[in-house]
Amino acid sequence: MIESGLRRDTPLARRIKERIRRDGSMTIDSYMSSCLWDADYGYYRRQRIFGASGDFITAADISQVFGELLGVWAGVVWQGVLGAPNPITIVEYGPGRGTMMRDILRAARIIPGFSNVARVHLVEASEALIEKQAATLGDFRTMLSWGRELDEFNPPAIIFANEFLDSWPVAQWVKTAEGWHIRGVTLDAAGELQFAAIEGDCPRQAFEALRPNAPPGTVIESQRLDQLADVLKALADRGPIAFLMIDYGHTTPAAGDTLQAVREHKYESPLTSPGEADLTVHVNFYDLASTLHRAGLALDGPVTQTEFLGSLGIVERASRLMAANPARAAEIETGAARLLAPNGMGSRFKVLAARSPGLPSLPGFGASRVPNAAPGPT
Repeated sequence: MIESGLRRDTPLARRIKERIRRDGSMTIDSYMSSCLWDADYGYYRRQRIFGASGDFITAADISQVFGELLGVWAGVVWQGVLGAPNPITIVEYGPGRGTMMRDILRAARIIPGFSNVARVHLVEASEALIEKQAATLGDFRTMLSWGRELDEFNPPAIIFANEFLDSWPVAQWVKTAEGWHIRGVTLDAAGELQFAAIEGDCPRQAFEALRPNAPPGTVIESQRLDQLADVLKALADRGPIAFLMIDYGHTTPAAGDTLQAVREHKYESPLTSPGEADLTVHVNFYDLASTLHRAGLALDGPVTQTEFLGSLGIVERASRLMAANPARAAEIETGAARLLAPNGMGSRFKVLAARSPGLPSLPGFGASRVPNAAPGPT
């Protein structure tokens, strides 16, 4: 995390300061939720978030190949794993501008019969983003529905969550000279926001057992992943589901502060621009997989994004697109390379799938490959 003494007096910063003066210090997860979802000034109420003119770029913005491969993957899962149910619900949690879903649906047309039975449900809380999604997905408007809750649709379903869990609020605890405490946000002597150890229930003995020799300043964080697991298990009890998660994170147990802020493609302290910078954390795929397993779901992965997209045939797909679009060949090659970069997105991003118990393994996590011979959209 980047620390800085700079603080921008945003409208949300003033609101948070007032709340702290009135109610006391805020936990990290409460602060993060306010920054992202405040009804008036939350980050996701803003218009310009994604893309070169916004604050960050997702894989779907980098290359159309990303969404197209997921579209063919969805068709194969529908046909070969779920048994071609009619209808099938294609769901995306946090669909951004709708770019990835547009590419998914375009590519899925090559799977015979799939588009005829598919219904699309987008889980989105931002009215501004819903407007953008409706415009982006205009060619598919008859297939679309929206909802705010994670379970407002009917299985059978294929669910995508790309860069969704990194904005799931995180709880943090910090080791001090007096022992473990909740980590939160309070005000310093000048009335500015600062991180601090705050009062509240803290499982000190458990943390001492987990990190017995941790020096002061050590941070442990945990997302409320049991909530997601409960939702997915309840959905799986209603019908077969396949859930694909792609995000940046780590696959081993780890302690450390991963809370970060990005504004205009640059990192800054999470306290600098409340409501005007994106706040995210690194997803702990070890904890996520453990939580989903305890809930009774079957798992595939996690694997790196390079391994997953390679198994789906990204190199072959990009090569065919380059041959069909020579004027864009350099752009297509650069985009695919960025998705696979060994010291960048290719290794930092992980892919994990959860499925209803009893379903066979999903493609992309082993030797099996997604068919990639059809020309597909350009």
